[in-house]
Amino acid sequence: MPTVGRLRYLDALPRGPARPRGTLILLHAFPLNARMWEPQLALADLGWRVVAPQLGGVDGGVAGPASSMADYAGEVVDLLDVLRIEDAVIGGLSMGGYVTLALFRHAPRYFRGMVLADTRPQADTPEGVEGRKRMLALVREKGAAAVADEMLPKLLSDEAREHHPELVARTRALMLTNSADAIAGAITALMTRPDSTPLLQTIHCPTLILVGDRDVVTPPPLSEGLHAAIAGSELVVIAGAGHLSSLEQPAAFNAALARFLEHRV
Repeated sequence: MPTVGRLRYLDALPRGPARPRGTLILLHAFPLNARMWEPQLALADLGWRVVAPQLGGVDGGVAGPASSMADYAGEVVDLLDVLRIEDAVIGGLSMGGYVTLALFRHAPRYFRGMVLADTRPQADTPEGVEGRKRMLALVREKGAAAVADEMLPKLLSDEAREHHPELVARTRALMLTNSADAIAGAITALMTRPDSTPLLQTIHCPTLILVGDRDVVTPPPLSEGLHAAIAGSELVVIAGAGHLSSLEQPAAFNAALARFLEHRV
């Protein structure tokens, strides 16, 4: 995994001498890392460069732990500038969606298109903040493994956890690569993020919204709200997927993203 500036990142380039049709930036979920996007690197076969940054020092990244969505967005801007990417289709899943919205708030000029997967615009509720504080105490006391134990039942559907032990093991392994400090920084960023609802009406680039039909963390009605608020957006519900729809149903997720890249961007 190459390193540029403060970030490590996955980078998949199209084969052959032709210039890429564009760049797709994919921002990972909490408490995972950029390797969750490995199934999506195949989109390079469509002629797109696919870049997935490691945010906030996760998985041994060069950057130190972040403590706000603005910190994460700044890391992405730094990477785009170093790679000389002037515009891109930028998106993320769950926390990656929050970072996408933070990046649009601070630097909309980079957006050729947007992808928001299994995410929401709203800030945490008071109850949500209390839950984050409990998880912050948990990671400081017991480390990444305890967070993985608590998060797995929420991130994957019941069917995946019952019938696909390899996916459960893969997801858990992605979590365990992260230090307690990186996870704690992400929790702080999550519980202090601003409400992005007022931002939605200012999004005028092509936008794809994806959500698993079994997502219990950000259920489909939240994505329906995003779709209603972002003019001209497209909503795709991924059948048989929980919160990590890109990992649980990668073929359907990639097909929806490929159609969007082919016909909307």
